[in-house]
Amino acid sequence: MALEIVVCVKHTPSSTSVPVDPATGQVKADSLPHELNPFDAYAVEEALRIKEKVAGSKVTALTFGKQTTEGALRDALALGCDEAVLVSDPSFEGSDHNAAAYLLAQAVKKLSGTKLVMFGKQTNDGESGLMAGQVGAWLDWPSAAGVKKVAAVDDSAITVERLMEDGTDTVKLKLPAALAVTKEINEPRLPSLKGKMSAKKAVIPKWGPAELSADAAKVGANSPTATAKVAPVPSRPSGVVIAGGSPEEKAHNLVEKLKEAKLI
Repeated sequence: MALEIVVCVKHTPSSTSVPVDPATGQVKADSLPHELNPFDAYAVEEALRIKEKVAGSKVTALTFGKQTTEGALRDALALGCDEAVLVSDPSFEGSDHNAAAYLLAQAVKKLSGTKLVMFGKQTNDGESGLMAGQVGAWLDWPSAAGVKKVAAVDDSAITVERLMEDGTDTVKLKLPAALAVTKEINEPRLPSLKGKMSAKKAVIPKWGPAELSADAAKVGANSPTATAKVAPVPSRPSGVVIAGGSPEEKAHNLVEKLKEAKLI
């Protein structure tokens, strides 16, 4: 038994201070330092652990974006992924979540024989947490989010524990399948010097419309949604101090304030 595993990663800003262009209403992220999305490190680690348990398995890192997003793939290769693929083309720019999921699904199809596609629970920029489900839907595969443990896996099914609002579910999915894992699933390893050197020299193929047989009507400017404007979170207004010489007087003054605001 051997498994072909694809782990989807993203190159995201490593800074929490993200400037917004007031003229265009768009995030100015290109000038920021980027790194492998922290949540994706857990997906890479779990994919590598499955590979180590299942002899003959292979892990391919996959990302979508501009040429600069190649950095996330080299980070994944340094950690131990066997191969990497970049989905990139000018015609893909402006793709929304659904279009990006479509392109990733097309790439997974091209990587024939894939049994498992893995994601981090979300990215630290968009934070939608939708990609595993969307890619699974485009592939018509079962998917599970919030996965905190891979309990068992073979060439036909995978059993996982997933976090729910009221506890933990144990579910068994037929392979091929898509999973989004949480931080509770493992502790990501650090890259070795040998891994870093190998990743630096690796040749990473770039797949565009021709390689993916992508429908131009579904991607880029033809995406069903577009971001109209982004704005920084407004500063929190200062609080209101309720005056009073005693708890009773403060309570009375608070009630009066609430009445003035017509909240009671």
